[in-house]
Amino acid sequence: MPSEQGHRLYVKGRHLSYQRSKHSTNPNTSLVKIEGVDDSKAASFYLGKKVAFVYRAKREVRGSNIRVIWGKVTRPHGNSGVVRAKFRSNLPPKTFGATVRVMLYPSNI
Repeated sequence: MPSEQGHRLYVKGRHLSYQRSKHSTNPNTSLVKIEGVDDSKAASFYLGKKVAFVYRAKREVRGSNIRVIWGKVTRPHGNSGVVRAKFRSNLPPKTFGATVRVMLYPSNI
């Protein structure tokens, strides 16, 4: 039975940056900080989960202005709970600091 609030399907995350080294950036891998995750052990729960960046566009397509760029969590990044995610099309740099949805499916429990 769902409660009044319903079931939680995603947790919020923040798009930090692209994966990078000192001099070069790798835009096809994004770094995402997930709310409430502070170590790599907790971040490993999210491996393989879907990530969605939801945004509004000016032009309407199929009756909606809302668009989604889908991705997937690939691996942890460092020891502070940041994860790497690959999106179908690279997230634009304008999204640095923007909120992404980290879905709680597919489940591997």
